Amino acid sequence: MRKLEFMYTKEFDIRWSDLDANRHLANSAFINFMSHTRMGFLMENGFGQKELATHNIGPVAFYEHIYYFQEVFAGKPVKVSLQLKGLSEDGMYFEFIHNFYDHKGRNFASCEMMGGWIDLKARKLVGLPSGLYENLNNLTHTEDFRILTREDSRKFGRKPKDLEVYSL
Repeated sequence: MRKLEFMYTKEFDIRWSDLDANRHLANSAFINFMSHTRMGFLMENGFGQKELATHNIGPVAFYEHIYYFQEVFAGKPVKVSLQLKGLSEDGMYFEFIHNFYDHKGRNFASCEMMGGWIDLKARKLVGLPSGLYENLNNLTHTEDFRILTREDSRKFGRKPKDLEVYSL
């Protein structure tokens, strides 16, 4: 498989259930549209349920940072793009960029998403088999594409904080 010479996109109609109390596209709809776009690319490029089960792996999201530029309302379709911003040498870590475009091609939101691949039995992060790595690496790269390391997955310095229990 060769590198895509075009940006991967999916088009969506905004449904009534995609709107929030302000009657514009709800945050949850952004998340769903991005997930659907990613899974569309993956399923079209060798990452279907059968292939993932064969390798006993699944994708996990570490974070999704969405930047909203403008409201968008129902009535016209929107497009969501997918580009590869980073990939570790073994394929364990990946970073995607999603851009949202209105029916006139205007960019109204963007999202940086990072994730990895988990072995579903061991419940630990794993690298991709070489064929799947090549398929993922064939996704159109951003101009600032980089090789990811484990440190990139921790760049925000966030760690779990347990709830403190107070006795009365």
